[in-house]
Amino acid sequence: MLLTPLPQSSAQDNSEFPLKNGRVVVGPDFSMAEELKDLGNPKGKQIEFMMPLADSEIFDGTDSTLNRRKPVRKERKIVVYVPAAYEDGTAAPFLVMHDGPSRLNLVRNALDNMTISKDPHRKLPAFVAIAVQNGGDDSKGSQRGLEYDTMSDRLARFIQLEVLPAVKNHPAIRKAYPNFELTDDPWGRAVMGCSSGGAAALTMGWFRPEWFRRLITYSGTFVDQQDDDAPEEADYPLGAWEYHSSMKLIENSDKKPLRIFTHVAENDNRANDPESTYHNWVMANERTADALEAKGYDYRYVFSKASRHCDRRVFEATLADTLAWMWHGYEPADD
Repeated sequence: MLLTPLPQSSAQDNSEFPLKNGRVVVGPDFSMAEELKDLGNPKGKQIEFMMPLADSEIFDGTDSTLNRRKPVRKERKIVVYVPAAYEDGTAAPFLVMHDGPSRLNLVRNALDNMTISKDPHRKLPAFVAIAVQNGGDDSKGSQRGLEYDTMSDRLARFIQLEVLPAVKNHPAIRKAYPNFELTDDPWGRAVMGCSSGGAAALTMGWFRPEWFRRLITYSGTFVDQQDDDAPEEADYPLGAWEYHSSMKLIENSDKKPLRIFTHVAENDNRANDPESTYHNWVMANERTADALEAKGYDYRYVFSKASRHCDRRVFEATLADTLAWMWHGYEPADD
């Protein structure tokens, strides 16, 4: 795989850490990173359970903006992976994964391999992976779109107030780890997603940085995908496009305590669309990276050649580096 650093940004890391902040080009050839393969290292425990939408006070599947022709799940799957390196009784850092269990296999292997790495630049903390299934369907009028494309703190509240307590108190997890705990330190809380799930990762941190601060977005949907009848249209009429639009939400807002990874593929969705459509993924991600750099954020932006939207090959080639970069500098806090 070709990995080409672009000119260093103003947010460049001042350290010997090899995965620098700024812009990187990968491709056009891709190969799976060794750390994302099953290398036979000790495995952790995976536990799955369901959360009925009807039981939620935040996303119960009956929102007035929903298109009734788009199906809504009756319940969503939650998949939790606790790595072998986790020590019961410690307050674990964690990674929330949107559209779960997508890419969980790669994250599991990364945890199995990189939590025991001898290379200090590659060693990951023993974070818990929490893969959360979306509410169903896609785009405007869908439950998934409501959860992921809405410019508000609603998804962050759903994860914080409903999903995390369900994980911490689940009987199967408590049986395996009687003193299981998740950290309250926002620097120990990461979010990852692709497409609208990627936009949702940024939005969770943007609106609730006191809860989530390490954000990973692949092929982020920083376009006008918010429901046209959403109340948030009053403040953000172009949805996530406003992060980089003439509103300059990122640049005109106070800098937030966030560490942000973004990515876009060369042939990502609607790559040739004019700006007037507010739906060009490449333009949206390029401009988002520009805004993060201009504001001096801790950011890393990957442009993948000869690839497409949420391309599996890009994950396989880059996710180990992404996780190593994302958790760089993390030190457990006293919870």
